[in-house]
Amino acid sequence: MADLLELTKPRITLMVVVTAGIGLLLASGDKVPMAMVLHALVGTGLVAAGSAALNHVLERDIDALMRRTANRPLPAGRMHPDLALTFGVGLAVAGLVELTLGVNLLTALLGAAALAGYVFVYTPLKKISPLATVVGAVPGAIPPMMGWVAVTESLDPGAWVLFAILFLWQLPHFLAIAWMCREDYARAGLPMLPVIHPDGRSTARQMVLYGAALLPVSLLPSMLGLTGSAYFLGAMGLGLFFLAMCVAFAVSLSTLAARRVLLTSVFYLPAVLAVMVLDRVA
Repeated sequence: MADLLELTKPRITLMVVVTAGIGLLLASGDKVPMAMVLHALVGTGLVAAGSAALNHVLERDIDALMRRTANRPLPAGRMHPDLALTFGVGLAVAGLVELTLGVNLLTALLGAAALAGYVFVYTPLKKISPLATVVGAVPGAIPPMMGWVAVTESLDPGAWVLFAILFLWQLPHFLAIAWMCREDYARAGLPMLPVIHPDGRSTARQMVLYGAALLPVSLLPSMLGLTGSAYFLGAMGLGLFFLAMCVAFAVSLSTLAARRVLLTSVFYLPAVLAVMVLDRVA
């Protein structure tokens, strides 16, 4: 049971569900039937968990080559790939059915797009190109759109703003991980940016670029009237701090600075989402 749970990448799945809930809340306030909220969050969580399990199946050979993933259930030999495949497909199908019948078709289609993008585009692209990091950020940014569409049944500008915030946030986050784990990625033959450009300048340049782009984009909810001045000020402060950490990495190119970017990113997203929710409901 513990290995099955590990296949779902529970921390990532939880974040997916939370960001979907933020999109739902911003689109609706407090006027949405609780039954629909449950269907939307459960369905989104099942699709995310299924996607994670299928990713484990497809990457089991690569995982066996890296220290940080070698003890996962499949590369460690604790589980047969067919069981993991059946488990992942079952979760994903159950989630898509839940979204279709309990929410609406557009939300289910977004869930299917996120699933396909993560499993069939991002996962194989990791073996081919460093652009996989950018491509993989697309399915990771879809969950808040799913929450929004669950309420509105349309892709309004607010849904795209939430998508953009999640998309841009992921890139410095994953670049920091890639820098810290570059030796592991090199051992597995994955052409991550820090592997093919080991001097770190390209990694730093992109990290600062995406951090700088995130700052104005994160202010758009207030400009669109989704949130007020409290969120505007909070997002600006958090964005400037995140950008400062990216710049500090560009200056030092050290593992410690990359770890600080990672920790800042882990703090930034829940903080900015919390400020967004508090400003919305206040």
